[in-house]
Amino acid sequence: MAREQVAPDKIAAVEEMTEKFRNSNAAVVTAYTGLTVAQLKELRRSLGENTQYRVVKNTLTKIAANEAGINQLDDLFQGSSAVAFVTGDPVAAAKGLRDFAKDNPALVIKGGVLDGKALSADDFKKLADLESREVLLAKLAGGMKASMAKAAATFQAPLSKFVRTADALRDKREQGGAGTPAPAEAEAAE
Repeated sequence: MAREQVAPDKIAAVEEMTEKFRNSNAAVVTAYTGLTVAQLKELRRSLGENTQYRVVKNTLTKIAANEAGINQLDDLFQGSSAVAFVTGDPVAAAKGLRDFAKDNPALVIKGGVLDGKALSADDFKKLADLESREVLLAKLAGGMKASMAKAAATFQAPLSKFVRTADALRDKREQGGAGTPAPAEAEAAE
């Protein structure tokens, strides 16, 4: 169905959803049959500020997705459909949907897109199993810090060894022990 066939009063809705598809990092299509209004409200709250969950009309949403350049979702718009538009961390949104679906089996993830690539329901479950972006960045920073500390210790080791050797030679010379370096060698050591 082309946009020309859309009733004039629905054009604004299509334009709004087209912008949501364009401005989102990810869009997850779900079925929600059997969820109460209170459960939908709870789901919206659990997804946080960076994810907007909307019950949609299949025909209008399909048109909006196609206008946004996303045609991988056409088969998912059957039956009751709602879309989670994710503008923040897609891992956090996937975790929120997965956790809510565990407690409320009426919520079924059909699939979606992430950065323009189609993902199946199983792909979103795998995405939900990842650690959040903040945790991954913290682990990366910790690894980099450990590597830098190891490098600093490696570079410092020869200098420390030289200083300990020079101190040992100086102590030995002060004690008048055998093997005292010749004057030319002593000047070079200092």
